[in-house]
Amino acid sequence: MKASFPHFLLALGLALPGTAVAQTELGNFSAVGRGGVINTFAQGYQAIGINPANLGRSGAPLVSFTIGEFGAGAASRTLTKDIFKNIITSDSQPLTPGQRTELVNALSGPDVLNLNLDGTTLGLAVSLPNGLGGIAISNRLRNSLHLGLNPNAADILVNGQNAAIVKQYYPTPNTGSTPTPTNPNAPLVSTVLDGTSIQLASTSEYSLSYGVEVLSKDALHISVGAGYRYIQGLGIVDVRAESGSLYAFTALSPVFDIDYGALSANPNFNSVRESGLFKSVGSGNGFDLGVAVEAGKGLRFGASVTDLGNMTWTGNVVTANDQRLQQLQSQGATTYDIFSSLADQFDTDKQTLFTYEAAKERKAALPGKFRFGAGMRVSNLLEVGLDVTTPLNKVAGNLTSPFVGVGVDFKPVSGVRLSSGVSGGAGYGTNLPLGITFVTSVWEAGFSTRDVLGLYSDKSPYYSVATGILRFRFGGNKEEQ
Repeated sequence: MKASFPHFLLALGLALPGTAVAQTELGNFSAVGRGGVINTFAQGYQAIGINPANLGRSGAPLVSFTIGEFGAGAASRTLTKDIFKNIITSDSQPLTPGQRTELVNALSGPDVLNLNLDGTTLGLAVSLPNGLGGIAISNRLRNSLHLGLNPNAADILVNGQNAAIVKQYYPTPNTGSTPTPTNPNAPLVSTVLDGTSIQLASTSEYSLSYGVEVLSKDALHISVGAGYRYIQGLGIVDVRAESGSLYAFTALSPVFDIDYGALSANPNFNSVRESGLFKSVGSGNGFDLGVAVEAGKGLRFGASVTDLGNMTWTGNVVTANDQRLQQLQSQGATTYDIFSSLADQFDTDKQTLFTYEAAKERKAALPGKFRFGAGMRVSNLLEVGLDVTTPLNKVAGNLTSPFVGVGVDFKPVSGVRLSSGVSGGAGYGTNLPLGITFVTSVWEAGFSTRDVLGLYSDKSPYYSVATGILRFRFGGNKEEQ
């Protein structure tokens, strides 16, 4: 599989018009301004993928819709601001020996890089008459890249066949085109890379959700909801080494511009080469279930499970099994363009860490999550909430660890809503979000960032922005707006 790895990043941008383990909901600028806190705040189409039961809540707008809300985020827990910038811009200056050592150390960690590009191209929700609940549809694009490397993986990425673990078993460099025989005493790749994860996921989702109130008694209101989504798979890379086992496969759309070399001649290789921005190489079905509770005048609770289901990848599917460490043909990174060095380890025509096999299809679970939220609407000027989101599996596109956040919406003056809070987890440090929304009786527009501090931090930088200018709502309880 031959490619310059920046094609992965470029393809993510192409797959998301106008613009990547999402922290959560970068395609919703309101949620980003609260650091991802959304379970009890979400109304209308915003409830899709969060808690469909909110569609049955009383006071929801009669009609709400949006066109083109987008967000992007890039963060690292191990890189300095300068190294982060050099990597993202693929700085072409040759690395000095000291910079190589520094780069190996900086690339060692479970959350070296988390990149997300997400968006809602269209969202629409309608409250049905006579207490029949609410229904919503949307198209959302999710794109994420996660890189977590153990010290061996970082050393191999930077130094190739000169990495310490490789030279231990293959002291003679390979300067020719003939592969070096495998040393029978070399450890398994799963052992060498233990704790390493390289994950990319790109999907387009078409969703339908419904929620209805099932109990209304005095000050207690309970709603339930369910959602379904059809998912187009645009690309996936899922390589994980953990506890003595290796899990590795890829399936990438032609938009990623991959040359599969001799592997494409394998009869088991289902080649998808037709051009097209959204040419899928897989499909799947996802389901959401939720419950929402309102007690008293302003206390709210919500719980949901989202992204239940599976994907079946059927095009350009390549797998790799565990094996003993081989001599590498890669010389490693010569500049800060580590993505090209990483792509060398996915070349099917060279001796690399992996030996690839073609496959007709590969099934994989969706990035399932359990979400819980609690919130209080203090007044029509102030609302606060708490969210906890826990990943149910470790597949590509999911959170790397549980997320916890506290968020607040405040209206200091008419027509302006400020959002902030504090959040942490999900592969990120402690974040201080900030957002501003301009509000009229029918229209909203705003922008936000997930972490103000990360924009200026010399260590563990985090750059994120979300925006939307075409959000509308009609009818419903004005106090909810």
